[in-house]
Amino acid sequence: MARDMLTIGAFARACRLSPKALRLYDELGLLRPARVDPETGYRYYAPAQLEQARLVAWLRRVGMPLARIREVGTLPPEAAAREIRAYWAEVEAETAVRRDLAAFLVDRLTTTSREDTIMLRLRHSAHSDRGLVRPANQDTAYAGSRLLAVADGYGPDGGPASSTAVAALRRLEASELPAGNVLNLLEEAAREAAQGITEEAGTTLTALLWTGSRLALVHIGDSRAYLLRDGALFRITHDHTVVQSLIDEGRLTPEEAVSHPQRSLLLKSLSPDRAPAPDLRLQDAAAGDRYLLCSDGLSTVVPDARIREELGTAPDPDTAVRALIDAANAAGGPDNVSCVVADVVEAAA
Repeated sequence: MARDMLTIGAFARACRLSPKALRLYDELGLLRPARVDPETGYRYYAPAQLEQARLVAWLRRVGMPLARIREVGTLPPEAAAREIRAYWAEVEAETAVRRDLAAFLVDRLTTTSREDTIMLRLRHSAHSDRGLVRPANQDTAYAGSRLLAVADGYGPDGGPASSTAVAALRRLEASELPAGNVLNLLEEAAREAAQGITEEAGTTLTALLWTGSRLALVHIGDSRAYLLRDGALFRITHDHTVVQSLIDEGRLTPEEAVSHPQRSLLLKSLSPDRAPAPDLRLQDAAAGDRYLLCSDGLSTVVPDARIREELGTAPDPDTAVRALIDAANAAGGPDNVSCVVADVVEAAA
């Protein structure tokens, strides 16, 4: 036996896996010992195996199944990282669905008298403008009693792409939504929309679907959703752009991002050749909330402080929409600009 070999006990202590786990991983072909004594059957491990063992231990702690860990262990580092990232995205999506169902069950089991329940509804307005530079408008903006949506198309068929995305969601507006399943339905609608888009085209999509007490969000790309609550403005979406990823990694400041040459380059969008999972979440609503959905034709030229001012002073959604689009055009109107504004108000008795 080579002197640098570690016994199973020593190796277990070094990698923080139990001897029992190491024996199981050997049987499964997940982590084979470097040497097995032919007479005693005792397992010995090389120090170089510690990194692999620690990776297995870490992946078990995040809940990855053993079969998938075996696949990751055969991949080079970059491919393994992509596989781990994909696994965690699946976990987050499944968690979001379970959270949606749990929230529904909590509401269902909470006894609240009908007299104490405040019924809410949306008061809304939507408008899309070509801007001052683009030859055509490839945006689509929509506001209905239950659905708010903005899509920003690109490519030769960008206009049809954005309208296809919104049309796929509008079918949900007239449907009976299964309890606890609204986020799944939004994801399926987005996937269906991607399949209906022609080649060499794509679109962003940001939408809110009213469930009666909450808003279900689906978002992909760099269109945005904002919430004005008690005078404070919150952005409730995250841009899927190269520039935003650089900001997230600390390699770029928000101030530097404004003039970055790749500020409009998307990392995620709806298109026929790639349909990555959109962001999905439930947003609690309260009377007095004001929501804004907009394409980047607004957010790239009108700062958040000005957006907050216009939203906070406009007496109604239509006035707010018109003021924001006017602000974008006053700043040069370099892109199509679309806005949807909705107020959460108490329903008439």
